[in-house]
Amino acid sequence: MATLKVGGEVDSLCTRCKMSLAHTILAMVGPKIARVRCNTCNGEHAFRGKPGTTDRPTKAATAKAARAASGTTRTTRAEKIVISFDEQLAGKDIASAPKYSPKDTYRVDQVIHHPTFGVGLVTAVRGDKVDLTFRSDTKTLVHGRGGGAPADRPAFSPPSKMNSGPADKPMAEVPMDEELPEVAILPSDEELDNAAPAED
Repeated sequence: MATLKVGGEVDSLCTRCKMSLAHTILAMVGPKIARVRCNTCNGEHAFRGKPGTTDRPTKAATAKAARAASGTTRTTRAEKIVISFDEQLAGKDIASAPKYSPKDTYRVDQVIHHPTFGVGLVTAVRGDKVDLTFRSDTKTLVHGRGGGAPADRPAFSPPSKMNSGPADKPMAEVPMDEELPEVAILPSDEELDNAAPAED
């Protein structure tokens, strides 16, 4: 096999031609080819070897090398333990569960009764949101949004019926039930040309 060097040729998969063709080597990083130019279409791209070949180690080879370096053998994975919804609720007082309200504040492992989703268990609290696990799904809901002082809440101001204009020239407010004054209509240029000249 010929030694590979910049300016030499190598077969590579061309991204434009979609075929494995002869390419000129443009750049190398150590012994590896980095960039090539297709001799057919002159397109430049990263080097791509033959389909199905790679110089990267496989996951199995990497794991084997890591085990050999550490001197350990393959360990068994921890078995997943799934706790059913009924087992999570065991020992909790479901009868006295409060009804869900976005105004109330909740804590982890508290049982809540939601009007739509039914009985749920608080599994996480993040700021003003809680994760509630129900029999069929987990939902993220708000909490702690209860009545602070009116100043704490944003004020709602509906849009006004006033006409808006440029900020530097405020428009006079015209009541909607009042008629606008009549405006004089000036004659057009054609009417002015056809009009008789005025006498002095």
